Parts: sequence; structure tokens; C-alpha cells
Amino acid sequence: MVHRKGSTRVSEDAEELVRVPLQAILLADSFAQKFRPITLERPKVLLPLVNVPMIDYTLGWLESAGIEEVFVFCCAHSKQVIKYLENSHWFSLQHFEVTTIESHNSVCAGDALHLIYERHVIHGDFVLVTGDTVSNMLLTQALQEHKGRRKKDNNVVMTMVIKRSKPSLITHQSRLGTDELFMAIDPYTKQLLYYGDKAD
Repeated sequence: MVHRKGSTRVSEDAEELVRVPLQAILLADSFAQKFRPITLERPKVLLPLVNVPMIDYTLGWLESAGIEEVFVFCCAHSKQVIKYLENSHWFSLQHFEVTTIESHNSVCAGDALHLIYERHVIHGDFVLVTGDTVSNMLLTQALQEHKGRRKKDNNVVMTMVIKRSKPSLITHQSRLGTDELFMAIDPYTKQLLYYGDKAD
């Protein structure tokens, strides 16, 4: 049995007595066209932010948060992403395993999750994140809150972490483009009631 360093999940539930590594799915494809024409020849996750590819910030955050296994889902420009990761230090860390999953048929995040589900590589709760996430948020509290909700209600399948962003001083927008994001959240249960780019 291989012992890995990092965060462990300890549970009193009989079904979780076997130690399961904390896992994440990183979507290396945004399935969007907002950054075209820049992303016609290069994936968004490899675009530099202060001379560092975006995906490095995301992987660094996941590693610091105690994630032990990351499945990087590659679709558009998959060969570039895979080659970059294979030549990076991410593939040589002992306590942080990065595996790529390649698909040429997926057109949305739902397709990606369906394919990963069919591979039977996820063995419990997991973190789902896009490959252009820059964050230093501690995941421990969000994971504990999710676990608490799931114990109270078996129908709880997902906990979203949403942060309000400040509008740009130049464009007065907090999101790229002209679309607006609408959400409706129950103030008492914090249940997400509506999520979409426009109100119906």
C-alpha cells in the first residue's frame, strides 16, 4: 500500500473507513469562445499571467489545499496541454498525482463529467475547477460544509463556491463580454434555485 502525504478525510461512517485520497477534476477547456482569436491556436489554460501559464496557478492552489489526485480533462488543444504538463514539475511530485484525460468529442462540462464518470476514477467527493482559476481560498471549510449538508440530506450532490468580484475601473464590468450572470439563492437554506446567463 502506498502512503501519500497531504490532506486525509477521516469519517465515522462505515462506508468511508477506507482512506480515499482527496481528488479534483480540472477542466482544461472552458468550452467557450470568449477569448477568440487568442485561443484559436493556444488553449486558455496555457495563456500567461505574469509570465506563468494559468494552469500552474490552479494546480498550485489545489496542491496547497491538500488535494492529492488531479484529473486534468483536455479537449481543445489537448496535445499542447498534455505536452506542457508532461514536461513540467507537476508530473514528478510524490504527494500530488496529476493525470490527463483526453477527449475530442466533448462539447461542454457535462460531457466531460460524464466521460470521467464512465472511467470510474473518482471515488468520493471531489473538487471541480476550471484550469484558469487563480485563488488562495482554503478548501477545508467548503468541504466540511458540503459533507455536513450531505449528511442531513442525501439529495445534496454539489456545493458551489461563489465570490462576488469587483467591477473593472475601466470597463465597469466584472465578467468578460456583455452577458450577465443571474443567480437565485434561498437565504435560509442557501440552496441554489436558479443559475444562468439571463433571466427567463
